[in-house]
Amino acid sequence: MVNVPTTSHVIDVQLVLDIGVIGYRNHAGKLISILKNNPDCKIKYIYHPTKSENDQFTNNFEKLRDCDAVIIASPNSTHYNFIEKLVENFNGYIFCEKPPVTNNEELKKLEKLTNKWKQKIFFNFMFRCSELSGIIRDRMNSKELGNIIHINIYGTKGLAFKKEYKNSWRADGKTNLHNILDANTIHYVDLISLYLGKIKQSSYFPSLVSNNGTSFDTSYVVVKYDNEVTLSIFNSYATPLINELSIIGTNGYITIKDNNLIIKSPRDTFDENGLFTDPPIYFQSNFSIPNDVENSLKKSLDYFISYVKKDEKFDLELFENSLQTNRLILKLKDTNDE
Repeated sequence: MVNVPTTSHVIDVQLVLDIGVIGYRNHAGKLISILKNNPDCKIKYIYHPTKSENDQFTNNFEKLRDCDAVIIASPNSTHYNFIEKLVENFNGYIFCEKPPVTNNEELKKLEKLTNKWKQKIFFNFMFRCSELSGIIRDRMNSKELGNIIHINIYGTKGLAFKKEYKNSWRADGKTNLHNILDANTIHYVDLISLYLGKIKQSSYFPSLVSNNGTSFDTSYVVVKYDNEVTLSIFNSYATPLINELSIIGTNGYITIKDNNLIIKSPRDTFDENGLFTDPPIYFQSNFSIPNDVENSLKKSLDYFISYVKKDEKFDLELFENSLQTNRLILKLKDTNDE
């Protein structure tokens, strides 16, 4: 099992870090806002190749090498290019948004990085520092659940039926045919793989349900791990809002539905006739997956900053899991490109 990030990593070094950011709009803007409110760091440079040099921006990439850490929040296709440039002559850390790379050639190059660099790069998959990750970690193969045998996830909303969707980048099949796989499914695969290990088999069934745009708006992915546990993930932009997760074990199961987390156990629960019946509630609490996602971005940055301040190495398996997730997404695309 991977040593997964937690939110309890204590910072005890009195140091303000210089941070460089590549990108400044949309998601990069969210990261910048969070960093500006973190007293443990300051943004020294925001890099953009076409921006004029001023107090806020720089178009000189070399200046980033003076930073303690660099945040890569540029378009997906540029991620590896910036990583490659930084590892040439940089002593700091790298926080890179998912996916690590967008093609198999770049993935192979990442695999060849030294362990030193693999332990100084953190890829930001949105569930890594989430409460959901902690729940899975703590309950996986617990007494109340037994051995996990299947996980089922639904993450959907009606985005494809909004007026502005049809002409958005998400709906453009020429450049983002598998946008829902890249934007949604990849995070769930990464989360579950942190705890279940190597992937043995996988299948991907994309479809365009709404007929709005030319990219797939619906995705169904099935994964089987080396330990025989199966995972199914259904993501769509063409249904009502659904955020549900089930983890089924040999002695009990977890469900998260309607902002409510319930664990039912044990398996051997019988009615007056000696027939199996629904197990009693073992544990119950309020839990919102959307709220957890919203909070996890700040937690991920805080986790990253804490390691930079203490000059600690990230768990090597976090890097390897990032590559496994990336490898699977590329493989699924390759088998379904039109």
